[in-house]
Amino acid sequence: MTDALDPAALDPADMREQYRTAELREADLAAEPMEQFTRWFKDAAGSDAITEPNAMVVSTATPDGRPSSRTVLLKHYDEGGFVFFTNYGSRKGTELETNPYVSLLFPWHPVARQVLVTGTVTRVGRDETAAYFRTRPHGSQLGAWASEQSSVIGSRAELLARYEELAARYPQAEQVPVPPHWGGFRVTPETVEFWQGHENRLHDRLRYVRDGDAWRVERLAP
Repeated sequence: MTDALDPAALDPADMREQYRTAELREADLAAEPMEQFTRWFKDAAGSDAITEPNAMVVSTATPDGRPSSRTVLLKHYDEGGFVFFTNYGSRKGTELETNPYVSLLFPWHPVARQVLVTGTVTRVGRDETAAYFRTRPHGSQLGAWASEQSSVIGSRAELLARYEELAARYPQAEQVPVPPHWGGFRVTPETVEFWQGHENRLHDRLRYVRDGDAWRVERLAP
């Protein structure tokens, strides 16, 4: 057996960290989950150890419950929830159209924190999509047209050829139209869990749960 296949060469069972952090108490939480998220997001953004604090894992499922996950970038958040943008024809886009239930995970491992969100999605308006699309770098705008996300392609050369064709059609000074198949999703949270790691795996897990027009907080065993 080669080293690449030998479990003893690199055993994940031996990999562990002892988290040493301050206690997360109910009294320390904001009244609303998005306010608490703002506090933690600012901390994550201010940490030199976290390179992309807005990276989040989005998990979706087909109507018959087959899940899939991928990392995307959070592009906006407010009292109404979390917004990200994607190709509506992608796997996540098509799954969300038929099953609007979604979960988000912000894995801020260097600071021993995670935020876990469950909720439902709706498409954002085209005006909001267009406003964000205009802020994207020119190359990213072209990429949104060039890639039929999640579809099978023959080679990378095929993808690059599409991009070069678009770059010739829309040079740097030209405005790239917003693709009709591309836009934003807003995740309206039903639960938001704040996870703080501690020694001996005795983590703090405080979860906001929507209760009508208000929120209640419950503590979960780690």
